[in-house]
Amino acid sequence: MKALDVTNEFKWVAAGVIAVAAFGLAGCGKKEEAGGGKAPSIQRVVKIGHAAPLTGGIAHLGKDNENGVRLAIDEANAKGLTIGGEKVAFEMLSEDDEGKENKGPIIAQKFVDAKVAGVVGHLNSGVTIPASAVYNQAGIPMISGSATNPKLTEQGFKVAFRTVGRDDQQGPAIAGYLVSEHKPKSVAVIDDATAYGEGLANEVEKTLKAAGINVLPREKGTQETRDWKAILTKLKGKGPDAIFYGGMDSGAGPLLKQGRELGLKGVFSFGDGACTEKMKELAGPASEGLVCSQAGIPVQAASKAFLDAFKKKFNSDPLIYAPFTYDGTNLLIAAMQAANSTDPAKYLPELAKIKYEGASGHIEFDAKGDRKDAEMTIFTMKNGVITPVAIIKGGKSVKFEDFVKGGAAK
Repeated sequence: MKALDVTNEFKWVAAGVIAVAAFGLAGCGKKEEAGGGKAPSIQRVVKIGHAAPLTGGIAHLGKDNENGVRLAIDEANAKGLTIGGEKVAFEMLSEDDEGKENKGPIIAQKFVDAKVAGVVGHLNSGVTIPASAVYNQAGIPMISGSATNPKLTEQGFKVAFRTVGRDDQQGPAIAGYLVSEHKPKSVAVIDDATAYGEGLANEVEKTLKAAGINVLPREKGTQETRDWKAILTKLKGKGPDAIFYGGMDSGAGPLLKQGRELGLKGVFSFGDGACTEKMKELAGPASEGLVCSQAGIPVQAASKAFLDAFKKKFNSDPLIYAPFTYDGTNLLIAAMQAANSTDPAKYLPELAKIKYEGASGHIEFDAKGDRKDAEMTIFTMKNGVITPVAIIKGGKSVKFEDFVKGGAAK
C-alpha cells in the first residue's frame, strides 16, 4: 500500500490507531464479540471443511451432505463451547468439488492452506480417495459420510474415517437380497467407471458368481452417460433376469427409464448412489419396484431429535447422507472436547478411540477408520417412495419394521 502522507504528529496518532486495531485482531482465527452490555469476549474460530458436488447432476446429494454439517455446527455454536480454556466458534468452509476426481486434491490443499481443524467429506469415493492423501500429509482428520469404496481406509492413513459402511459390505448385501428374493438365473452388471460405481459393481458381481448366478460380461458407461440405448439393446437380446448398475442416480434414472421403454423385464437394482427419491423424477413410472441398498441405516431410522431439527432448519427432510455428515461433524467436535484441544495432532487419538451415540446410532471406528458393525439397508420403490424393507447386519437380515421395534437410532 502507498505510505500515508501525514506529519510526524499525525503519524504517531495513526500508529496508535493501527496498534489498537492490530490488538483487536491479534491471533489468527480469533474474533471479538460483545453482547448484553458485557465486555467483549474472544472466541477462537475453528474451521471445519466440507466438500461435495454442489453443482451438476448430483448437487442435491451434495447439498444434503452440506446441510448435515451446517446443522451440527449451528447446534455446537448455540452451546457456547469452551475448548482449551477458550470459547470457540465453529465455521464451515464448504467447497464444490463437482464430483470430479482431479478436484479432490485441489480442494484438500485449499483446506490445508486455510488451516481447517478437520474435514467432513468428500461425497464421492473417487474424489475422497485422492483427497485423503493430501489430508494425510497435512495430518488433518477427515470423515466421509458417504464414500464407500474400501480403498479409502485400506491406504493406511490414520486421519481417514467414515461413518457409513463399505462396498465390500454393501455389494454382498444387495446381491444377496437379489438372489434370495428375486432368484435370477442371469444378471447384467453395468457401472459408470468411477471408483465408487466400478468398485461396488465388482463386489456385486463377485457375490453373484459365488452364488452360482450367471453374470453377463460387464457393460460400462461414465458418470456423464445419459443415453444407454446401445447397451440396453444389447442386453435385451440376452434377457437378463436382473440388472445391477453401480453409479449415481443422475445416470441410473435414465438407464432404468430407457430399459423399460426397450422392454427389459428384469428387476433393476442399484447401490446407495441411486437409492434416492430423485429416481422417481428421473425414471418416472419405471422406477416402481426398483431395488437398492444403502451403506447404513435409512434416514427414517435416524434419531427423532436429528430429524426434527433438520426439518425445522431446512424445511425439508434429509435425503440420504445428512445423518452421517451430521454425525461426522459432531465426532470431530466431540474428539476436540475430549482432547481439550482443536489441534488435529492432539485430538486425532481421541477420534480414533471414540464411542459416540449419533443420529445414525452407535459409532466406533476400527483400526482402519471404518465404522464398526455398520448396517446395510435394502429398499424398494413403492408407490413412488423409496421404502426400506430390510436391515442387514453381521450377515443377518431383519425386516425393517422389526429393526425399528428393536431400537434403531433413538
